Amino acid sequence: MNPRTAIAIAAHPDDIEFQMAGTLLMLKNIGWEIHYFNLATGNGGSISHGPDETAAMRREESIQAAAILGAHWHPPIANDLEIFYNDELLRKVAAVVREVRPSIVLTHPLQDYMEDHMITARLAVTATFAHGIQNYRTDPPRDAYPDDVTVYHCTPHGGRDPLRKKVLPGAWTNTTTVHQTALSALAAHRSQKEWLDATQGMSSYLNSMEEKARGMGVQSGRFEYAEGWWRHLHTGFSATDQDPLAEVLGDDHYINPAFEASLEL
Repeated sequence: MNPRTAIAIAAHPDDIEFQMAGTLLMLKNIGWEIHYFNLATGNGGSISHGPDETAAMRREESIQAAAILGAHWHPPIANDLEIFYNDELLRKVAAVVREVRPSIVLTHPLQDYMEDHMITARLAVTATFAHGIQNYRTDPPRDAYPDDVTVYHCTPHGGRDPLRKKVLPGAWTNTTTVHQTALSALAAHRSQKEWLDATQGMSSYLNSMEEKARGMGVQSGRFEYAEGWWRHLHTGFSATDQDPLAEVLGDDHYINPAFEASLEL
């Protein structure tokens, strides 16, 4: 097993590019194997095409985006708004986690503006928790593995929880050197321009991603472009309280004030 493996588990095609692709690329650039897994087909993301045509189109776009990132692509397991916290989907997500055997899992925040994001986060967390439980059976069957895993949650859309409370990440990765590649991967989702313009008020989805990454950089106080993260409690996932992004990216590319302060105690 290669412990230098990371997976992003998100709800819809383009969610990874908006929130997580920069960190994946930073890991890839230092030799990590990276994986790309959207749970939903994206079949709801069009005002011009039917669900089947939309799902097929978005599948090809996500495959292209993963190729731009240099990531291994995994097929979706549900349709939009059909991501539920249930036995069927949990066993499927856990199978992918065991197949990939990541030591870092990137996913949505547990509180966000829509249920697909939040339930994806819950599925990702539980599937990762089950990575070492030999008596838990996945679909398809995959062997458990005992190694430490750390889960990171990205920031919610708009930097606010569902009740509009402003939230700040606990850590930031410096994505400045890979920003253009992440932007190119987002641009592969060409079908989303009309959809996001019409339904979510994003005048340009590329501009929206640019503004978010630049805003995260300002929050960090150090980087031009950044992605924000919270680290999930390590209990049940790893033997010790560790922050592998800090360890492998170093001070030039990662800031976690709370973790840094704990090391000084």
